Amino acid sequence: MEQALKGLKVIDLSQVLAGPYCTMVLGDMGADVIKVEKFPKGDDTRSMGPYINEESYMYMMVNRNKRGICLNLKKDQGIQILYKLIKDADVFIENYRPGVTKKLRIDYETVKAINPSLIYCSISGYGQTGPYKKKGGFDIMAQGLSGIIDMTGEREGKPVKVGIAIHDIAAAQTAIQSILAAYIHRLKSGIGQYIDVSLVDSGLAWTVWEAAAYFGKEEVPRRNGTAHRVSAPYQGYKTKDGFILIGAANQKLWEKFCIHVVNKPKWVVDERFLTNSIRAHHVDELEIEIESVLKEQNSLYWLDLLDRHGIPSGPIYSYDQTLSDEHILSRDMILAYDHPVAGAMKTLGFPAKLSETPAQFKNPAPLLGQHNRDVLTELGYSEKEINDLFANNVFNN
Repeated sequence: MEQALKGLKVIDLSQVLAGPYCTMVLGDMGADVIKVEKFPKGDDTRSMGPYINEESYMYMMVNRNKRGICLNLKKDQGIQILYKLIKDADVFIENYRPGVTKKLRIDYETVKAINPSLIYCSISGYGQTGPYKKKGGFDIMAQGLSGIIDMTGEREGKPVKVGIAIHDIAAAQTAIQSILAAYIHRLKSGIGQYIDVSLVDSGLAWTVWEAAAYFGKEEVPRRNGTAHRVSAPYQGYKTKDGFILIGAANQKLWEKFCIHVVNKPKWVVDERFLTNSIRAHHVDELEIEIESVLKEQNSLYWLDLLDRHGIPSGPIYSYDQTLSDEHILSRDMILAYDHPVAGAMKTLGFPAKLSETPAQFKNPAPLLGQHNRDVLTELGYSEKEINDLFANNVFNN
């Protein structure tokens, strides 16, 4: 099957997570992604473990389906090579701190003169404008500024960072949808454009329920553990041998839960639990009542009973349990492949299942500078010129 983005040429100057995740997805969908790594050691994640035969697993996780070159952009010859790559590219992605691309002579205005139809995407911590634009920004700082850390954790506990790099992935997803929107616009108009994506903005845009509460009633989200702010029961509950999740928030599900699962029909008419909003105001009392029943049986017993009565529920897995779950495996969310140095490897699969243009695993993450000579040959450099560039430390071999 032909892929949706076949023929799209992407030049990727990003590193670590947000940018590389974005370009990985574009590569999964068929784009020709050329990853340009800094000379001489490459993407910073190459120095992060765990390592398999001295190859970083972190690097390999988000750089599949790309070709890789390692280019010295402090050399004028390196910049000229990059300009040649840009000349017929469709998309250019970078995640330098604002201002750095201007110093390197690869800012949008400079490269737009080389390729006026280019779609240029910058990903940074705080964006290209505003008083914080020059600050260095990682995911954890974005979680703090967006309020997400303050609203995460147990009610009486310390603020807690979300377990994954949520702002990095949010920025990657924002970049993907923006690039594809810009590409559709260019197909219709022939005009490229500049895209400014920040980690802070991207994660903040996901706080829609919390914004509604604040704009509507000036409610500041508080830490609630696993509980929902306006729905109940909708959280994790302790059983005899662990914890499970129950989502019986609407009235029909609540009544089925009371009558058929926990055999407590009196809860249906209890004044504390009459409606969803009332239950949410008495969430602590509700938790005590529910757990007093759930503690009598183990988690599997309750999950089976909840399933039989059509009430949304689920386990709280450790990550190893997640990666061995039969449903996860049946959805092809774990892929096995062979890496030329690391050997037999596993990676996460493709979350979207497209019937006509599916994502595909074509090649593992490139070794450092693996495609230097191939890409330079495609640009018209002779073997002698390539050897001279190598001798002059413009790229590694």
